Amino acid sequence: MSAAVTQSAPVLAMPRTGSISVRMVTDPPGKIVTPALQKLCVAIHVGRPVDMFCRRGVEQHAGLLVHGDIDIIPAHIPMVWEARQQDTALALGVEPGLLAAVAEECGFDGPGLRMLNRFQIRDPQIEHIAWALKAEMEAGYPGGRVFGDSLAVGLATCLIRGHSSLAPPPSARNGAVSGCQIKRVLSYIEDNLAEDISLSDIAAVAGVSRSHLKVIFRRAMGVPVHQYVIQRRVERARELLCGSALAISEIAVETGFTHQSHLAYHMRRALGASPKAIRELGA
Repeated sequence: MSAAVTQSAPVLAMPRTGSISVRMVTDPPGKIVTPALQKLCVAIHVGRPVDMFCRRGVEQHAGLLVHGDIDIIPAHIPMVWEARQQDTALALGVEPGLLAAVAEECGFDGPGLRMLNRFQIRDPQIEHIAWALKAEMEAGYPGGRVFGDSLAVGLATCLIRGHSSLAPPPSARNGAVSGCQIKRVLSYIEDNLAEDISLSDIAAVAGVSRSHLKVIFRRAMGVPVHQYVIQRRVERARELLCGSALAISEIAVETGFTHQSHLAYHMRRALGASPKAIRELGA
């Protein structure tokens, strides 16, 4: 992806099989034309919702990108991206050698493997691996090569089993309606992190009862609603600590915490460090 602001990171090398690259990419609003890449790219949207149009080859898609939405971009396909707002994504580049080696090890037909072009999908397994890679990158890869290799193999396995010519038809277990409901809910949460969001407010956005919201949200996201909201508040606070000059007390209010101590409590639980320590590390 062509980008206005790019933060690069070291490549996680895979012995014998290939490698993956991990980087955060921020693009300004507007149109970006990107030449075909030589390797598959997995792009996970980070942060606030963005109205996005994308054309890759002969396929195109327009919709609202919310935090955690995934695009899978096969190699050798030119792209056009058009965003109405600033867009930030975690971009994972997957070398063909890694996919071929993992496919062979899993007993698949490596030479016949074709990766699918995916727009704005949800895949909890890929998302969890992506956030683990992001955390590893931001910490300077303390887990070393073995941990990086295991995440790389896990990502390649998920891609082959779920998003290649070898994958079974998509499951409709959540139903299209539930998918739309979750998209509206995630967008509402991102836009209102600074507010005192209630379960009733979120259920109203989805058009369901509070009890039904709990069921469909946990099924789709793997965590309860309240836990997801706290996770997103902590992550937004971490971004502001590292990227703004706002006082910690102001950041607490900006991200929906009742006071600075409330933010510090949840940040220590989630990240193992205080807001002050996070700011010093990001400086």
